[in-house]
Amino acid sequence: MRLKNVPGSREAIAESEFTIKNPEELKGKWHEIFGNDNPIHIEIGMGKGAFIMEMARRNPNINYIGIEKYSSVLIRAIEKRVQEPLMKNLFFIRMEAEYIGDVFDKGEVGYIYLNFSDPWPKDRHAKRRLTSRQFLERYKGILAEGGGVTFKTDNVSLFDFSLEEVEAAGWKLQNYTRDLHNSEYNEGNVMTEYEKKFSEMGNPICRLVTTPV
Repeated sequence: MRLKNVPGSREAIAESEFTIKNPEELKGKWHEIFGNDNPIHIEIGMGKGAFIMEMARRNPNINYIGIEKYSSVLIRAIEKRVQEPLMKNLFFIRMEAEYIGDVFDKGEVGYIYLNFSDPWPKDRHAKRRLTSRQFLERYKGILAEGGGVTFKTDNVSLFDFSLEEVEAAGWKLQNYTRDLHNSEYNEGNVMTEYEKKFSEMGNPICRLVTTPV
């Protein structure tokens, strides 16, 4: 999917008080940014920010960091964030997900959310998928004890791949469903922009929860 360029988005992101400019310098020090010792949860590939904004509203005792590589999308999340200046538990980072280990220290992240990630449909790009065994290994390096990953998608092929990768990586599959909105796991579910769009089109939403062993 080709994203429309938003003129001035990079400059606005660089100037925003809600974005972290040199995240690698904060490795092991993220609690200092928030000014507390609350758990830190991250969303990788947060899009326009609807999911992580709502999570931050619902859970003021959890610190959230949204990660997005596209400036044209991240700027929309910042626009939403500006409307809630009293929210103190949410910051954004513009970066590529593969460098996650350079930004967070071992055990520094309490939980990871992956929502409607890029499927990278060509086989030669499989390792770029955010649920690949390569990425699961990166997550294992930053997750705190008891932490895990929740992944949602409407892409059945990507979901099947993800289930296989969880097993191949030696992670424990806690639960999964191929129709989230009609399952026992839908209670308390926070929908993303894509989730709303795809569910309105009649696409079942797949979801899995997994933890490292």
